[in-house]
Amino acid sequence: MPKWKFKSYLCIMQNNFEQFGFNKQILNAIEAIGYTDPTLIQQKAIPPIINGQDVLGIAQTGTGKTAAYLLPIIKKLGFAQDQIPRAVILAPTRELAMQIEENTISLCQFTDLRIGAVYGGLGPKPQKEMLAKGIDILIATPGRLLELYLAGDLVFKKLQVLVLDEADKMLDMGFISKINRILEVIPKKRQNLLFSATMSDKVEILVGDFLLFPTKVEVSLQATPAKNVEQRVYMVPNLKSKINLLYHFLLDEETFQKVIVFCKTKTIADNVYHYISRKFGEDQVKVIHANKGQNTRINSMEAFKEGSVRVLVGTDVASRGIDVTEVTHVINFDVPLIYEDYVHRIGRTGRAEKLGVSITFSNESETLHLAKIEKLIRQKIPVLPIPDGVIFAETSFNEKQAIAREIDEHKRKEDPTFKGSFHEKKFKRPSADEKKKLAKQKEQQLNKGNAKSKTKSSTDDKTKKTLRKKGKNWDKKIK
Repeated sequence: MPKWKFKSYLCIMQNNFEQFGFNKQILNAIEAIGYTDPTLIQQKAIPPIINGQDVLGIAQTGTGKTAAYLLPIIKKLGFAQDQIPRAVILAPTRELAMQIEENTISLCQFTDLRIGAVYGGLGPKPQKEMLAKGIDILIATPGRLLELYLAGDLVFKKLQVLVLDEADKMLDMGFISKINRILEVIPKKRQNLLFSATMSDKVEILVGDFLLFPTKVEVSLQATPAKNVEQRVYMVPNLKSKINLLYHFLLDEETFQKVIVFCKTKTIADNVYHYISRKFGEDQVKVIHANKGQNTRINSMEAFKEGSVRVLVGTDVASRGIDVTEVTHVINFDVPLIYEDYVHRIGRTGRAEKLGVSITFSNESETLHLAKIEKLIRQKIPVLPIPDGVIFAETSFNEKQAIAREIDEHKRKEDPTFKGSFHEKKFKRPSADEKKKLAKQKEQQLNKGNAKSKTKSSTDDKTKKTLRKKGKNWDKKIK
């Protein structure tokens, strides 16, 4: 049982932003951005945050949760004050940190609050200069925040609010030790806000350490995709066939107007990018993943947002850092191995109450993961027939072997006694002790052979001498 308990919070749902008591500057910013009515997560989360309570928010991507915690923070801080941050928002990736910074700047456009973001991938010097000028709201990734703190460029003694956004992803990426270190150096008396798309076991543990009698707000079932996203699955046997199906869809430019293609590895993402650029032109596609430089990723993202690029190819590093309302389709070129990432991927479409389509390509081994995803989201994803005209390539021997191996490994995780096609190794690598034993045996055999060779050589020498004494031809007698 968890050591913490949730507070119940009863509030009247607000139909407009004026009823939250926001000042004129905030309401003007809301109007300038184009927000009309508060979303469900905003209706539920804003009142307890304004009242100073710790809040746990469970909400899928695209529901407006960023504004749900930003608006009360802006109201609380009011105006620029001091040189050190009074609110810190932690995000798992640079892309998400940049997105939050952009949203914060928009919501603070009629105030004098100072906003900045710090993250890895760039040199710390300009970020240090930015902090030295003074800041009120700081958005950061955990690693860079600790780096700047340890270097003496950050002070937290005036901190009032700490936000952990996308907490589940942060924990999946191994940030728990850095988060615990941050919690040790910031003031104990503060308001804590934690937002997550899923409520995993890791998040439950973090809630117990991070939040004090939190109010829980949840707008949908955990790990439930947005209702305005139509999900489809196509059974595709191999990599080349996936490429052919992707090409078939992208030919329909009128329907597939703005597309994000998610791949499970950087290599596959690069290969898909090169293929699309050859078929449709380099000006139609960009690729982002961890090996791309920060400026390249920023420029690619901006080009996609502006609409100058039609297709964005990437790995899951981008699944939570894109906020583009016009994305028509998300294509899962590979089924994600972290099942919660499926929700975050397809959450890139169907945003701002618009309809979107999610398409997933699955080979034989990936159907096992797809079944787990369906269990997680409590939905059966319909499998559609392959469209006419799509050519299925023959699966190579190596790809067949790789698929069979993955099926075996997956089943063995479920049942350790399972024995598949690859459970016996044809060659067993010897242990260190066995290697020493074999080396010793080889040395003994070598010494024994040398001894025999010496004995034979000595016998031959004696025979030579005897024959010479008898005056006989040695070469004819001894071969």
